[in-house]
Amino acid sequence: MVVRMDDMDRKILAELQVNAEQSLDEIARKVGSSKTPVWNRIRRMKEAGVIIRQTVILDPEALGLEACFFILIRTSEHETEWQHKFLKTLKERPEVLEAHRLAGDIDYILKVRVKNARAYDTFYQTLISEVKIYNVTALLSMEEIKATTVLPI
Repeated sequence: MVVRMDDMDRKILAELQVNAEQSLDEIARKVGSSKTPVWNRIRRMKEAGVIIRQTVILDPEALGLEACFFILIRTSEHETEWQHKFLKTLKERPEVLEAHRLAGDIDYILKVRVKNARAYDTFYQTLISEVKIYNVTALLSMEEIKATTVLPI
């Protein structure tokens, strides 16, 4: 369901996406409004599910998570039971930052952050021991060129 928003809502969301730690006064000044209407709009967008949560973005390399792998998964299993087990396994693995079901030759793609290749192998061995997978291809990201959480609104 698409939520109706006006230009002011979009300006507020743009500010929050760049820095959610800003005070209401700062946001109001930047979007050309006052504090109370901005607060009311933010509250309304939270209630409507536009704003899901506020969080902190960490630097993975500063935390020793230097290896980013994109994992392409093909499966010959498409039964509901297998899918539930697979999804449960992914959700339980903190290394999995993103998981997407795809159309085409590849069934799933995962974005995984680990310390190094050895840590990836441990993740891989655990994954294939828990769920039957037909084919796995791991791609090591050599350089992160762009990464953002800012949506083009």
